[in-house]
Amino acid sequence: MTAGALPPEAYAAAVAGLPGVGPAALARLLAGGDPADGWRRALAERGRRPSPDDAEVAAGWAALEAAGVTVIVPGRPGYPPVLAADPEPPPVLFALGDVGAVEGRRVALVGTRSCTRYGREVAFELGRDLAASGVRVVSGLALGVDGAAHTGALAAAGSSAGAGPPVAVVGSGVDVVYPRRHDALWRRVAEAGVLLSEAPMGAPPEPWRFPVRNRILAALAEVVVVVESPHAGGSRYTVEAAMARDRQVMAVPGPVRSATSDLPNALLSEGCHPVRDAQDVLVALDLAHGGPCASRGAAARADPRPPPGEAGAAVLEALGWQPATFEQVVVAAGRSPAEVGLALAHLERDGWVA
Repeated sequence: MTAGALPPEAYAAAVAGLPGVGPAALARLLAGGDPADGWRRALAERGRRPSPDDAEVAAGWAALEAAGVTVIVPGRPGYPPVLAADPEPPPVLFALGDVGAVEGRRVALVGTRSCTRYGREVAFELGRDLAASGVRVVSGLALGVDGAAHTGALAAAGSSAGAGPPVAVVGSGVDVVYPRRHDALWRRVAEAGVLLSEAPMGAPPEPWRFPVRNRILAALAEVVVVVESPHAGGSRYTVEAAMARDRQVMAVPGPVRSATSDLPNALLSEGCHPVRDAQDVLVALDLAHGGPCASRGAAARADPRPPPGEAGAAVLEALGWQPATFEQVVVAAGRSPAEVGLALAHLERDGWVA
């Protein structure tokens, strides 16, 4: 491909792929409006000259096309309007999947990688029920809350023709799966929705990329929901970015003794609205149907777990929301070890405890 045939996106991608070029440097180099000029400025700063016919840019562009990666830049087709209006718009976005997936109502579900079973289940249910209502679930594809939220969104996509496609904003190149155990989830999100990153192809998941990435999560979302997070966790960056952009922040209440609920509980004490299920988020989006006594979501209507029974209910009440030893449960339940052991076995089998 000759230089004259290369689109502006090819030069923007080439600038983004240069060593040492982060979001701030990228914004500076591309500020002139013509990515080809930005490419030549970047090379000049490094004491280099463009290759004949911009062969280096053409080779990079061919690799992107072969990988099925779309490059979008401000002012060109496909760039999300909500990001174009942001005070810190990504100078370049790399996309794997359907860029149009971001068009629609969007909610970011965020939280800690080290979530509890409670947090994982809530994130899954929120992702599933919001997607089933046509909402785009935005998250970061990390372990814990992120992965559970997108797994829920994909469950809705597989069972409802009108489900909202998942939108992921990742902290590495769209071809660098992180974490590795999310390889299958990564592919499924790209097939059903879109993966976005301002990092170029091949970029590793360096720690500094994730706080910077979180501003894009906040910018894309109309509402940010914190499911579980310690107070100083990465979700705090997303919350701060969301508040700076006047996005509504909501939080899932959690046990007051649980470190993973420190941030959401603090946000609730500061006046953020609580999220009990998807219905609360749909109300915030003005998408809820029915009055105040309307059913509170699909999970509440159809819990697949069988009722725990008298002994199981007593053991659940004794267990509470915190981890406990077998002996602690026996004492709190006031039942024999044999009865508690049998009840726990049934509760674990039926999905009530782990």
